[in-house]
Amino acid sequence: MQKHYKFSLWYVVLGIWVVLIVQNYIASMYAAQIIPYSQFLSLLKAGKITEIAVSANQIQGKMRVDGAPEDFKPFKTIRVDPDLSKVLEQYPVTFKGEIESTFIRDLFSWVFPLLLFVGVWYFLMKKMGGQQAGFMTLGKNKAKIYMENELNVTFADVAGVDEAKQELVEVIEFLKTPSRFTEIGGRIPKGILLVGPPGAGKTLLAKAVAGESGVPFFSLSGSEFVEMFVGLGAARVRDLFVQAKEKAPCIIFIDELDALGKARGFSAMGGHDEREQTLNQLLVEMDGFDPKVGVILMAATNRPEILDPALLRPGRFDRHVLVDRPDKLGRQQILQVHIKKIKTVPDLNLETLANMTPGMVGADLANLVNEAALLAVRRDKTEVGMPEFEEAIERIIGGLEKKNRLINASERETVAYHEMGHALIALSLPGTDPVKKISIIPRGVAALGYTMQVPTEDRFLMRKTELENKVASLLGGRAAEEIIFGDISTGAHNDLARATDITRSMIREYGMSGKLGQVYLAGDKKNLFLGVTPREAGDYSEATAEIIDLEIRESIRREYERALAILREKREILIRGARLLLEKEKLDGEEIRALLATPAAPPGAAELTTS
Repeated sequence: MQKHYKFSLWYVVLGIWVVLIVQNYIASMYAAQIIPYSQFLSLLKAGKITEIAVSANQIQGKMRVDGAPEDFKPFKTIRVDPDLSKVLEQYPVTFKGEIESTFIRDLFSWVFPLLLFVGVWYFLMKKMGGQQAGFMTLGKNKAKIYMENELNVTFADVAGVDEAKQELVEVIEFLKTPSRFTEIGGRIPKGILLVGPPGAGKTLLAKAVAGESGVPFFSLSGSEFVEMFVGLGAARVRDLFVQAKEKAPCIIFIDELDALGKARGFSAMGGHDEREQTLNQLLVEMDGFDPKVGVILMAATNRPEILDPALLRPGRFDRHVLVDRPDKLGRQQILQVHIKKIKTVPDLNLETLANMTPGMVGADLANLVNEAALLAVRRDKTEVGMPEFEEAIERIIGGLEKKNRLINASERETVAYHEMGHALIALSLPGTDPVKKISIIPRGVAALGYTMQVPTEDRFLMRKTELENKVASLLGGRAAEEIIFGDISTGAHNDLARATDITRSMIREYGMSGKLGQVYLAGDKKNLFLGVTPREAGDYSEATAEIIDLEIRESIRREYERALAILREKREILIRGARLLLEKEKLDGEEIRALLATPAAPPGAAELTTS
């Protein structure tokens, strides 16, 4: 894998600083002390001059240092006496008529620091390499290249997407034994598009294909092609395919393809912008290369609806593989892969965990296992058990528990009745998810309490009565506040939003309105995998829009009245449950069901005190 290093100006400053220090040190070692001629004569008479070299204008030599008779120090002085030789003959000093060469000194004081500086500069340039080595490499692609021995990902590391893996098995067979396909005249798809929600395992699946095939793997993001310089993205696309053909058979993987392959013709600037030129070059390259070469182009996106149609036609990305959210069995298999990395209790029930995590993808489950492990360490445990996993699920769904948040007694009591209202409605109506736990400990940013409902199985269809029961359960918290306090609070804002969304979908999308009939009135969905409900107006008249609004209000009013009726009937259980919740702060499903099974107290036995 090619590594890149970030260049910094501080490297240059550091190199110059080191060179100056070395040069100054070397110069100080060989520097001669300049002394007056009179001092030279005094040192000569004192016998401290050992040897000198005389030139026409200068005298230089060595003199003894005071206190260290064996140490000599170089000196220089200006020649004054033209008959110096007669003076020197009177003293035991060696003299000659030439100046000692300074080549070695100059070499060490200037050439060596210069070579050191050049060496440091070359080392930095070599380390930066790749795209940051200079302007001439801007057109090089930024793909991370994983060779055969660097990919340790196989299909054993990918779980919960068995159908997607089966679709990609023949790609592996083609890369290993292409003759099986070419002999019969068949060809492998040029491009394979992995489509699915974020975190479902698209990138991991692509790496597993390369790992199983034993071929090089080019990995890069769609945004890495697009730059501010015109033509740079197209140059990188060309360079990518040139490198891929040189290392064939191999796999090119482009993550977040929608950053590069967005439909053309909608540029805010008008005309062909840089992104469109890059996309055009990609389309040309996909048309130009022969699949028999052994270059497989894979890409991933969670927004296939915004891709350019030319990119999705047969002959380019002609196979679309859905990497969907895993079902219960898939989640159980994914958890089995991730818990191998941590120490768990022997009796950990993965089936129960899979039931408690509907809608979670592989990335969510990996985060869940890690959070549970961190909680076990925080509690000084050597193994991770079910309590840690349950707490991790609550933390992921509801947010961090905030036990230190100060809530006055009146608000705390309101939250207790609100959450108990949710739980009683959910337990009283058929087709609702079982209540696992209720709590009045604040979580996250704004949640003062929560009711946790865990489905027993994956559901793909819901009946009208089940949706209505779900709306009634959402409205149970506000209904409990009205029954007990005769007033309502702002705590139901999230419940109202969810209840309104469900009711709007029933009327506009599912044709469950008695007045409007079996008509689809919603606009086109703009995001297939993120679960975003379309808010734009459909193709209908203002009169129809008025009927839709009336139907939504009437349906929500009807379910609210039903929740009020149920809670009035179970008022005594509501009071006992809220008091118990105020005492314990948390109640599990068994305790709540025990409250429902307990016979009602005689009239007048239950009293309510509110603050």
